[in-house]
Amino acid sequence: MRLFKRPDTTPAEPPRDDALERDIEDVSTPAALGSMWNDRLGRWSTRSLQVLIVVALAALAIWALVQVKLLVIPVLISIILAAAAAPLVGWLRRHGVSPILAAWITLLGGILLLSAVITLIVFAVRDQWGELVISANEGFDELIAWLQTLPVAIDQAQINAARDAIVEFFTSAEFGTGALAGVEAAAEVLTGALLVVVLLFFLLKDGDRIWAFFLRPFRGAQLARGRRIGETSVNVLGGYLRGTAVIAFVDAAAIGIGLAILQVPLALPLAVIVFLGSFIPIVGATITGILAALVALVANGPGVALIVVAIVIGVNQLEGNFLQPVVMAQSLKLHPLVILIALTAGTILAGIVGAVLSVPIAAVGWAMIKVWEGPDPSIEERRSLGRRRRAAKAEAPGTAGGTPVA
Repeated sequence: MRLFKRPDTTPAEPPRDDALERDIEDVSTPAALGSMWNDRLGRWSTRSLQVLIVVALAALAIWALVQVKLLVIPVLISIILAAAAAPLVGWLRRHGVSPILAAWITLLGGILLLSAVITLIVFAVRDQWGELVISANEGFDELIAWLQTLPVAIDQAQINAARDAIVEFFTSAEFGTGALAGVEAAAEVLTGALLVVVLLFFLLKDGDRIWAFFLRPFRGAQLARGRRIGETSVNVLGGYLRGTAVIAFVDAAAIGIGLAILQVPLALPLAVIVFLGSFIPIVGATITGILAALVALVANGPGVALIVVAIVIGVNQLEGNFLQPVVMAQSLKLHPLVILIALTAGTILAGIVGAVLSVPIAAVGWAMIKVWEGPDPSIEERRSLGRRRRAAKAEAPGTAGGTPVA
């Protein structure tokens, strides 16, 4: 019998830390990994990732649209013009005119009016261009004489060098390349104008049927939402363009009459430029008014130019304090900061055309958001009484309703 037990030489295991093992198991399990995204930081991270994905998709969509802007811009212009002409087309249809004839009357009437304005501008420029060139030369000489009286030393050699640089630019290969690019741009403008005419005709003729075609897959609440969006978009676009056109006409008429009284050359073309510039909110009328003042400065001297500046300031005050509240009361209003952001984005993406189209597009986008879940009283109140009655009649039981798009 062995009296002593042989000692065990195997190393003893270190004491187990059960709490540490439980923590390791908890972190390594899928449930624990899921809980990491359920705390506050995880929820913020998830939301930030979603925002980044939406921004990336929006940037990709904008980039794709910019690549085909030769198609996108005519489509947007034709939609806006069709919305502005919708009341005339609707009035003709209600008085027994067929849709195709109403579309032709509206389209040809607009083309004839535009052709008449262009003809007047061409004749005015042709009759007064020689006078303007002579006045510009005299005004340039007066400007040089005035600059030589300043304390800053400006000698004749510097003036001659500047003239030589200008002449060299206009006779250089770079100017020829720019002229060739101008020819290509003119071809694009002509193509876009033809596309606008074709699209505008079909929107005037079958705008309601086109929108109804896009709404065919929807039923119930989604169909009602689509009809609200279509009607609201037409009302906002049409009201904005018609109101802006009225304000632009008043601005152009007032400034044009003032230029004609002061005998400033090219008064009619300058008035048309003021009219077109007024479609760019906030800055358009001011910039075109400055252009008219510069022409008056060159052709008629600083005294007449100061009077033109006073006329432009007075017209802008009249527009901001009286015309905008009265004429644009039926349109959806946007904050000036939103307008500036839309103008900047539109100018960056599509130049002057983008600046003109950006604000009505922003207004339509905001109106669509407001009527997404249901009719918005603020938009309903801006509609005229006759339009509200026609909408109520179309929604009455037993009547065939449609989406009044152009």
